[in-house]
Amino acid sequence: MYTPVSAEDAVKIIKSNDKVYLQAAAAAPQVLINAMTQRHEELRNVEVCHLHIEGEAPYADPKYHKSFHVNSFFIGRNVRHTLKAGNGSYTPVFLSELPLLFKRNIVDLQVALIHVSVPDRHGYCSLGVSVEATPAAIENADHVIAQVNKQMPRTHGDGIIHVSEIDAFVECDEPLPVSHHGSPSIIEEKIGDFVANLIEDESTLQMGIGAIPNAVLSKLGNHKNLGLHTEMFSDGVIDLILKDVINGNYKGVSPGRAMATFLMGSQRLYDYVDDNPYIEMRTCDYVNDVSVIKQNKNMVAINSAIEVDVTGQVCADSMGAKIYSGVGGQIDFIRAASISEGGKAIIALPSVTKSGISRIVPSLKPGAGVVTTRSHVHYVVTEYGVANLYGKTIKKRVKALVDIAHPDHREFIEKRYFEML
Repeated sequence: MYTPVSAEDAVKIIKSNDKVYLQAAAAAPQVLINAMTQRHEELRNVEVCHLHIEGEAPYADPKYHKSFHVNSFFIGRNVRHTLKAGNGSYTPVFLSELPLLFKRNIVDLQVALIHVSVPDRHGYCSLGVSVEATPAAIENADHVIAQVNKQMPRTHGDGIIHVSEIDAFVECDEPLPVSHHGSPSIIEEKIGDFVANLIEDESTLQMGIGAIPNAVLSKLGNHKNLGLHTEMFSDGVIDLILKDVINGNYKGVSPGRAMATFLMGSQRLYDYVDDNPYIEMRTCDYVNDVSVIKQNKNMVAINSAIEVDVTGQVCADSMGAKIYSGVGGQIDFIRAASISEGGKAIIALPSVTKSGISRIVPSLKPGAGVVTTRSHVHYVVTEYGVANLYGKTIKKRVKALVDIAHPDHREFIEKRYFEML
């Protein structure tokens, strides 16, 4: 039965020592999060588990360390401070495997806080813009509390949930968090050109959010019959879909549909996906399953990195030992694209940081995590060109990557690498 209650009453079900899962990204249930945090004086040792979430994370304030501990499966800016402050931890996990942590009770959930659309006449809600591991959390948690939002888009796919599966409902009418990215820089435009030239007609794309993906998408207007099978997408794909550049006609999985596991962007994006059957939202253990992804011929995976060493090792989750983000789905898609018929696995990044530090390096920083191994990576792209590493010896890789490093750093990188041998 659908009987709304106050947020304060709904979160009373949370007890000390519980593990609580929050729906991810733009679907983070902010009303429930705030109500839970307000109970900090009476709660102790509640583990708050989630991927990256948009909006505020008040429970992550170190002053509440006795009440809440953050367990991040992918770290965002709003909780990054918890690792140093001591009220947070990072659990490395492939996005494709996150649901298994709940299904196998490795992370034994007591409560799932979710964010859904208004029930339809049959009593079904939608998880809207973020499906990811939430269905597994719902299935395995003891209690499910839903923030029911009139402004949550209703999306098609795995995110449909009946009101009978929900223990408490809290109504709201609030806009979702939006993200905007400015025009690509000259460097990002150059990278976009190089990557776009690697993409053939009838390819299927995986790419994330940000300046480089947007730069790539802006260069694809003359391509034909592209598909989309990606863990997330943003506004950049909408115009390409409307122009029939992205139509999914040659996809091996769900042809004629664009597939993702979460979405994040402007209000235009949220309006576009609302009740749009072309957009197929599936769980992350399906979208990111290598055996599924590789069924798309010409699968192109475009990912970024913090730094890449001259042998091809890719660090994408840390700055040295300091965890910055997470493993996410990079290796799921890199691996799948590598073994897809005609597929291409691409790492794209500027040659230097904003402060001029080279991101092509002789060796990764001490403590840095290798997200994508030197055996997985195919192409590395900077504004200075494309290095094709696949099947190349270490010596040939070193030369290829030095050639696309910033000219100011090339001599040092090459010399320093060979000094280490």
